[in-house]
Amino acid sequence: MPSFTRAIRPHVDAELRAADAALVRGQVDRAFVHLQRAHVLGQASTIEHVRVHLRMLRWGIAQRNAREIAGQLLRIVGAASKTAIGWVPHGNTGGADVSPFRRMPVPPDLDALIRRARGG
Repeated sequence: MPSFTRAIRPHVDAELRAADAALVRGQVDRAFVHLQRAHVLGQASTIEHVRVHLRMLRWGIAQRNAREIAGQLLRIVGAASKTAIGWVPHGNTGGADVSPFRRMPVPPDLDALIRRARGG
């Protein structure tokens, strides 16, 4: 497993756990915010990037959100095939509500975690 993946995984996992906890409390929108944060953290790792999109797909299915389901199916293919060659728009939150090609600002707390995971 690449060193970035190893270093960022605990932070991705924390956001995924927070998403699960929000769902248990019935906070569906808050859960998706945590999935988006997990996406920003993990999008430079093929393994983490695909894993988060699978979780977003699961969220879309649970919400019966056809747009999110279709968007995540496309994004899973893109994450699996494009992440390793660096074709990822930095900071993109990963939901079907934004273009999969749009770069977005990274929240400072996530940027610090990403920099640390990269060894900087």
